[in-house]
Amino acid sequence: MKILLKNATLLNPSSPHHSSLKDILIVNGTIGEIGEGIKPDRDTKIIAHENLHVSNGWTDCGVSFGEPGYEERETIGHGLEVAAKSGFTKILLNANTDPLPDSSSNIGHLIKMGQGHTTSLFPIGTLSVGSKGKQMASLFDMHTQGAIAFGDHKKSIDRSNLLKIALQYCQSFGGTVFSYPQHREIAGNGVMHEGATSAGIGLKGIPEMAESIQVARDLEILKYTGGKLHIPNLSTHRGVDLVRDAKKIGLNVSCSVGLPHLFFDDSHMEGYNPNLKIFPPIRSKTDQKALQAGLLEGTIDMVSSMHEPMNIEHKQLEFEHAEPGSIGLESCFGILNKLFPLDHVINFLTRGAGRFGIDAPNLEVGTAADITFFDPHQNFQFSAADIKSTSKNSAFLGQELQGKVIGSFNNGKLTIND
Repeated sequence: MKILLKNATLLNPSSPHHSSLKDILIVNGTIGEIGEGIKPDRDTKIIAHENLHVSNGWTDCGVSFGEPGYEERETIGHGLEVAAKSGFTKILLNANTDPLPDSSSNIGHLIKMGQGHTTSLFPIGTLSVGSKGKQMASLFDMHTQGAIAFGDHKKSIDRSNLLKIALQYCQSFGGTVFSYPQHREIAGNGVMHEGATSAGIGLKGIPEMAESIQVARDLEILKYTGGKLHIPNLSTHRGVDLVRDAKKIGLNVSCSVGLPHLFFDDSHMEGYNPNLKIFPPIRSKTDQKALQAGLLEGTIDMVSSMHEPMNIEHKQLEFEHAEPGSIGLESCFGILNKLFPLDHVINFLTRGAGRFGIDAPNLEVGTAADITFFDPHQNFQFSAADIKSTSKNSAFLGQELQGKVIGSFNNGKLTIND
């Protein structure tokens, strides 16, 4: 199979072709030629689009689908198709299925289900058996079957010794531990950020210290044990400060920020939109600005779409009773491109793979083609018609997006966002 991308602006700072207009020829899954005026064969598929841009394939470090157990929300096959149409050629799958991925056989099953798609699937195994936070799961066995990291999804590691042992144990095979940044007891039954808005609209708040206390403890343990720690979806300015300080003294810690936390602040909760109910909660304007700055400076390593499908009957409820979660794959690029310069956006979407040891071939002749192509200038209002996901619980409905994904190529397969 031959594919020719015509007159594409190539965005890859490590390439001599960075920011230049080139043709890119893919031959049997490999980049065969980068140049100008490449002549296609009769059997070559041509991709030509106004303002066509190309970059290395994007990575999302925190995606939920549903299958197995919640197939009505999203199957793995369809979810991977949505990811590919959204520009993501690699996704880390959260450990919130049923059965949970807490054994080598369950990880192997997820790996098998994820094969044969444009987007590569990397499952996160649970840190504890049954995600109950008591007994450490069989981490090495899951690692040998393809688990990319280990963490109990949206559950803080209450037992400090469990985190200590896990960080020590994972060093024997280079594993990464995820630790959810929210103290369970302090968060309590809160449903949004604690502040003037929560008091004004009568919703129970989650204080900032629910994050800072948890993150500070985790970093103290990491300082003692060594190892690799990842903190998903930081939400507060204090959390950013703690991670920045930890990196300055050489701790091996990384973190992500959720797309909704970059775009919204807690004042948006005044409309009681259940699609804005996510955990960790959307925080104050001060926190939002600190998260944006932390991402730009590199304290925050990567962005997560926080894609989490939910059935309509679980979302169309009073805010307090609605299930937390919002889908984000389809809107991720258009939102980021609205907030940040394009070069930074591509950097945010590509720099996370290396943290988890994921092979991400560079965009150059002779390498396997792992690329995303898009138009950064196409603006549109995001509506339900733009949602490819089975579930429609998007926090970004009605927002003006800047830039649209055209498609992606990876694993020898092409997906077009039609």
